[in-house]
Amino acid sequence: MELKDLASISGKGGLFKVLRPGKSGVLLESLDESRTKIVAGASNRLSLLQEISIYTHTKEGSTPLEGVLKKIHKEFGNDLGIDANSDGAELKSFMKAVLPEFDENRVYVSDIKKLIKWYELILKYAPEILKDENLKAEADTAPAS
Repeated sequence: MELKDLASISGKGGLFKVLRPGKSGVLLESLDESRTKIVAGASNRLSLLQEISIYTHTKEGSTPLEGVLKKIHKEFGNDLGIDANSDGAELKSFMKAVLPEFDENRVYVSDIKKLIKWYELILKYAPEILKDENLKAEADTAPAS
């Protein structure tokens, strides 16, 4: 699975795997044990995770979500040391550790909570997304000693 295969629906918690387009919308399956299937129609605000970025103070103005998720995985692995219900100051401090250039005026505590929840879901149900292919490719081409 890749990040382009996952979506978020405004007003619904969790993440959804994109199965296929249908006549009345997109067929999705929840990314959890229940594996509930739903159809997201025109009235739903569907966002593919691959298209989401986090606002920064950099020249580009944002950093793709995929890069942020992989950076979290590289730095924290399976233990973030924080959860989505942590204090707002702790959440901002966590975000600053992961992405020092994030825009504190445009990235809200609720966004950081969502990021942490998404990370935990991806870690549990689609950990292959967090693997860095570049690191794997370098390891595969490294000369044996």
